[in-house]
Amino acid sequence: MPLDADILVGALGRWTARLERAAPELNALDGQLGDGDLGATLEKCAVNVRKALATPPADIGGIFRACAVACTKASGSSLGTLLAVAFLTAGRLTAGQREMAWRELSGLLGKVIEAMAARGGAKLGDKTVLDAIEAARVAIAGIDDPARLHAAALAAVDACLAQYRGELNQIGRARMFGERSRGLDDPGMVAFRHMIASLAAPDAA
Repeated sequence: MPLDADILVGALGRWTARLERAAPELNALDGQLGDGDLGATLEKCAVNVRKALATPPADIGGIFRACAVACTKASGSSLGTLLAVAFLTAGRLTAGQREMAWRELSGLLGKVIEAMAARGGAKLGDKTVLDAIEAARVAIAGIDDPARLHAAALAAVDACLAQYRGELNQIGRARMFGERSRGLDDPGMVAFRHMIASLAAPDAA
């Protein structure tokens, strides 16, 4: 069964619930390297997305665009802005589609990474959420089974977190902490790990 609008809406319902639960953890992590508002911003995004999808659009692109608009209404962390960019990019590329093959998600993530990098100024290797998304993108390339795809993405993000934990943050407010950022997980990467974990099918959660 391909990814369709109903499956996407169900997954986003789990996504919103996970971000709300993770908000205190993400605020605490962000407080070590930033303003401490990452969790609060993503919680606002989650609440807004849930409201926006109460009566969801019929197509995948419309769902993504609704999420983008919802996230633009949540002020705070820069990741909220980048999340809106990600949803907007995905919405543009899937406009009018009622379904898509799971194997297409890797290519979609590639375009999302390009858009987020252009908007935020980060590049791969800077120890940001982009590195975690890229790890997932590479891991899921060619996979057309949702359970295998999810497992591969989650394992890749875990490996990415471990890889970058000992590195310095290279951009944004976290960069100002210099050596203090070494040994700490990037909050954006951890947030993305929560997002990926939430997307497991209900019977696999």
